[in-house]
Amino acid sequence: MGLQGPEYLAWLEEQPEVTYLMGANTYRLMSGFAAGETPDGTDAFSTDEEASVGGLTGASKVVFSSSLDDPLGWANSTLVRDDAVDAVRAMKQEGSGVLSTIGSVSLSRSLLRSGLVDRFRVVVFPVITGATGSGRIYDEYPDVALDMVDSRTFDGRIQLLEYRPRVLEHPPLAPAT
Repeated sequence: MGLQGPEYLAWLEEQPEVTYLMGANTYRLMSGFAAGETPDGTDAFSTDEEASVGGLTGASKVVFSSSLDDPLGWANSTLVRDDAVDAVRAMKQEGSGVLSTIGSVSLSRSLLRSGLVDRFRVVVFPVITGATGSGRIYDEYPDVALDMVDSRTFDGRIQLLEYRPRVLEHPPLAPAT
């Protein structure tokens, strides 16, 4: 939190209604934000951040977990214990609308590997978290070719990149030398 700008947050508010898909760890973190817990090292959320978390609270959320218990305490959250790939495939076949992962690296990885990701969105915030960041998020992902479908800059500093992913059957060929 804290890196969004007003233009980016306004754009998020304009997006079509989304059902967010997440795993247990992301659910715990995000529901904590919704309950007013701030990330370590921060004092309080800004007004824009509070509005963003409030918007997420109002959105439909599907949480894939075998470790959480029903009922989930965060509003509009549904717990699914079934295999996430099978469940998302069924949701897409039923025309469940726009589905989007939030956080949940392992969930995103498995959905991508299974060919269930139609768009791959990368938002680049102007910060390098070398000392406080976690490991590389694309480890254990399949090799994927990304065909750009959209890009945009928000607040003069945040870059949105949207791609159509194609999982590769073999590693990409290195350029001839």
